[in-house]
Amino acid sequence: MIEMKKFLKDEWEKTGFTKLTSIQEKTFTLIEAGKDIIAESPTGTGKTLAYLLPILNSMDSNNPNIQTVILAPSRELVMQIFDVAQKWAKEGKIQVASFIGGVAIARQLEKLKKKPQIVIGTPGRIEELIKQKKMKMHEVKTIILDEGDQLLLPEHMNTIAYILKSAKRDRQIVLFSATLSIQFEGLAKQWMNDPEVVRVKKEETVQSQVKHLYFVCEYRDKITLLEKLAKTGQVWALVFTKDIGNMTVLAEKLSFKNVDLEIIHGDSKKAEREAAIKGFRNEEFPILLATDVASRGLDIVGLKYVIHYDLPQDVHQYIHRSGRTGRQGASGTVISFVTTREERELKKYANDLGVEITKVRLYHGRIVEDKGFEKEVSVYQKGKKISLNKKSPNKKIFVNKK
Repeated sequence: MIEMKKFLKDEWEKTGFTKLTSIQEKTFTLIEAGKDIIAESPTGTGKTLAYLLPILNSMDSNNPNIQTVILAPSRELVMQIFDVAQKWAKEGKIQVASFIGGVAIARQLEKLKKKPQIVIGTPGRIEELIKQKKMKMHEVKTIILDEGDQLLLPEHMNTIAYILKSAKRDRQIVLFSATLSIQFEGLAKQWMNDPEVVRVKKEETVQSQVKHLYFVCEYRDKITLLEKLAKTGQVWALVFTKDIGNMTVLAEKLSFKNVDLEIIHGDSKKAEREAAIKGFRNEEFPILLATDVASRGLDIVGLKYVIHYDLPQDVHQYIHRSGRTGRQGASGTVISFVTTREERELKKYANDLGVEITKVRLYHGRIVEDKGFEKEVSVYQKGKKISLNKKSPNKKIFVNKK
């Protein structure tokens, strides 16, 4: 066990952790030593604590200036990191503050007056505060780029470069991501000094018990399928749609059919997002509709289902969405709704990831393997055309309950 300060040890024991995850163990001493790092590790492997623990362990609590800046691509992820940081920093008397767009800047200026030592924020808001000379970067020792592949997209590059240049020349840069291509690795290295590259393979992590299932239907029938699943009373699911417009229409139609749900997306107000996520965590409603802004870092303890209502645009998006369930060894189920054309793409994702994916259907309110059915045949009974299945399903697999 790596040596940690007493306040961190106490929190560690209180939380019930027994050992560091692979990514935490591999990066702890490197971060404490001030090394620049590029780290890649699968979703649900404890990346947030992988950088927070060594930062808190080495921080000078008597220095009232900002010492660490953590950047994240979405407001949701910023607030999640803030919650974790505040929990672990509290007994160490270390001040933490969050700064996000969409909130009155005057309110956030009040936070700076409290002398935070760790600042967590979205790039745009942090850049704005620096340009206004409200946020002083002269004592910043470490800058963390969480979900770094998203922060290195073209729309963020100039902002990230400005923030990095505003800090000391010998500042430490640490980048974490669940997926990181060679291209993004190269982009990150331009700002770093001889960075250490750390990659954790899937087989090195605690293996979760996640099932990957899929339904095949016409696109127009996806809403009926989701309604039926929601009304079984056994589904507690984070449901991903491709964009806000599609989500809004889906939410209106499901609400009309008396499906209890909430939504979160990039344009949601802060209070609305917080209320929706809190209610979902408390299992007050079965369905939380989300765009991909929520797939990055959103941590719902014990979440049993992730549903891809719209097929992810690539395998990386499939990984990030699906990673909201089965975190750190827990069980979970990933369900995809696909058309016949989309089925081929989904199978390609599964093949690339090396996961088994099972075709299923609903049978008397249960999810069952599709291979137990033969093609439906049409017959006439009393002059009326009806459909019959020649076989019954041979295996029920709907076992997760709230």
